[in-house]
Amino acid sequence: MEERLPASAWPTLRQLQFLAALDAHGSFVRAAEAVGVTQPTLSAGIKELETALGVTLVERARTGVVLTPAGKEATHRASMALAQVEDLVRAVRSAGAPLTGVFRLGAIPTIAPFLLPRALKLLRAKFPELQLVLREDVTARLVEGLRARTLDAALIALPYGASGIEAEVIAEDEFLLICPKSHSLATKKSLTTADLVGEDLLLLDDGHCLRDHALSVCRLPQSRAAAEVGATSLHTLVQMVAGGMGVTLLPKLAADGGAASGAAVEMRRFDRPMIGRSIGIAWRAGGLRADEARLIAKTLRR
Repeated sequence: MEERLPASAWPTLRQLQFLAALDAHGSFVRAAEAVGVTQPTLSAGIKELETALGVTLVERARTGVVLTPAGKEATHRASMALAQVEDLVRAVRSAGAPLTGVFRLGAIPTIAPFLLPRALKLLRAKFPELQLVLREDVTARLVEGLRARTLDAALIALPYGASGIEAEVIAEDEFLLICPKSHSLATKKSLTTADLVGEDLLLLDDGHCLRDHALSVCRLPQSRAAAEVGATSLHTLVQMVAGGMGVTLLPKLAADGGAASGAAVEMRRFDRPMIGRSIGIAWRAGGLRADEARLIAKTLRR
């Protein structure tokens, strides 16, 4: 049977917090400011942690601080331990009433500005004690946030396969054609996906799942790109279309949210509605706030 470590060898949560802050900010001064202590206090805490563990965790360099291999391992495990403690606090506080206190919600850029204004109003009305902390980012980084417990849930586009992540669909999103007003497709009586063959289809840059969904629904290869151009936002795509650079597909959610307002473009529906993606809530499988994420999904599904 493995011998248990003496209590004197156990690091304190405050020491682990100091180490995580030092890793995040790269200097004793900025780390101390981040956790609200003086630099000598933080330095002393790191020294006490090194003494308790019996290893050197941090080395000073001209450019700041450098973590030793042991320091990197300690920081990784410290982050997980701190996240577990935070989960414990949140779970206990919300045990009697779901969706109270801070809830960290992420959303991808092609959903956040168009859905969140309505979603926030609805959630605040239904859960007045809820304090939403929002983060906008691409899907891959939001999923990493869920796994690292820095996010409780995320609004993403589905399908999206990720191990350890569960999701529920809250809505289906139709794709609309956006083209210049002078384009032949602007007045074509019948519009199908076949009409996109040979067109300069403008897409978001790699890393945005909307790009993959657009290519998939049009059955185009992943390498398909118009004139080797891309954009980082739907508003930019619309302006590129208005400038005559090609055509694009715009989610109806974004169109309803005004993404094409004021632009000199024509907006067309396909004869058969092109359901390009599903909008869903994702969370970490087995997470302590999974039930609350499902409750948000149920609320927003309306």
